[in-house]
Amino acid sequence: MAVTYDLILTGGTVVNHDGQGTRDVGVRGGRIVAIGDLSQGSAGTRIDCRGLHVLPGVIDSQVHFREPGLAHKEDLETGSRAAVLGGVTAVFEMPNTNPLTISEAALADKVRRATGRMHCDFAFWVGGTRENAGDVGELERLPGAAGIKVFMGSSTGNLLVEDDEGVASILRNTRRRAAFHSEDEFRLRQRLAERIEGDPSSHPVWRDEIAAFQCTERLVRIARQSRARIHVLHISTAEEIEFLEAHKDVATCEATPHHLTMSSDDYARLGTLLQMNPPVRDSRHREGIWHGISQGVVDVLGSDHAPHTLDEKGKTYPASPSGMTGVQTLVPIMLDHVNAGRLTLERFVDLSSHGPNRIFGIARKGRIAAGYDADFTIVDLKRTQTITNAQQGSKAGWTPHDGKQVTGWPVGTIVRGNRVMWEGEIIQKGQGRPVEFSEALPA
Repeated sequence: MAVTYDLILTGGTVVNHDGQGTRDVGVRGGRIVAIGDLSQGSAGTRIDCRGLHVLPGVIDSQVHFREPGLAHKEDLETGSRAAVLGGVTAVFEMPNTNPLTISEAALADKVRRATGRMHCDFAFWVGGTRENAGDVGELERLPGAAGIKVFMGSSTGNLLVEDDEGVASILRNTRRRAAFHSEDEFRLRQRLAERIEGDPSSHPVWRDEIAAFQCTERLVRIARQSRARIHVLHISTAEEIEFLEAHKDVATCEATPHHLTMSSDDYARLGTLLQMNPPVRDSRHREGIWHGISQGVVDVLGSDHAPHTLDEKGKTYPASPSGMTGVQTLVPIMLDHVNAGRLTLERFVDLSSHGPNRIFGIARKGRIAAGYDADFTIVDLKRTQTITNAQQGSKAGWTPHDGKQVTGWPVGTIVRGNRVMWEGEIIQKGQGRPVEFSEALPA
């Protein structure tokens, strides 16, 4: 008798722990239950994936969806719409909203807002502060919590813990891996005069590579003293890659597509649209981060999707806010790098699925394997397409990659066996659920 499945993906090139190979994937109850030749099986739905690559669902562990408080820029529905249009099946959203996500009540409010409304699955970082330092060990284990996030350099929002003792007070109480925005606030304050009004190319002069490296060096030292695990977000300097190579026992790190794709030369073309914290720097640093990709120092990719309206970005620097969109373009930009030979498809999967699973302890996501959630990013590696503002699902409505031609494109997004996006169209309303973590599983 034929085995029955809810869904079978047929004839695609599956990329998983076995490498690459033409295999079918069977799904039942939102989970993967079989991999191999399922031609004799029956299914409620079959999706023909011939000519396509079936990847584990891409997990973007750093996005800012701005809700609550800044929903004119983005909200949980529009941000997640952009995510699934770009092939992303789960996101970790940041705490610098209004109110800040620094309490059990604020986290629960976000989980309520997101459940059944977001198009992808989700978790929320909880902001670490001096005031809640004693509670972070409990906050990081609440349902829907990605962990603790600390800003050591000021960025969008009001979260800032710049001093060693403040950071140590948080790390002494964490049990999971804590994430950090690593720029030295003391140096940033000293160098405010380096900003030149009307010249966004002075942004990386003000927030220079020393501010980033100095803070990361401090952070690793504090983590060792606190016997804590840390994750350094959006690495922007070659020196940080070299330093972190020697400290992989306590520190993991993230690279972003914009730091891997752009350089300070692009300020002339993009102006404030390129303005980010930490900044896009000269090509020496870009190549240093690529070295970290090739040597395995970089653990994950994150988009740092941080939207602002075009009116806001149009303000004269430095009144213009830092941040750009990115969740929808992460997959096509990185697949273009795959096609250019900068990294293998397997390495991309390691950075976007296996890596988040491994370092954050995600339960049942990040692999195509029996027993895992049926999350898939289905891509056409051969498709050449131009990224445009008009395609963007984000409420902000723009991308710094507008007009860029890429080879490699997300065709479909499947979340827990539900086809959410296919060929650029949202198929069904949001059914997002909280991501679960092995260190915080419900009883």
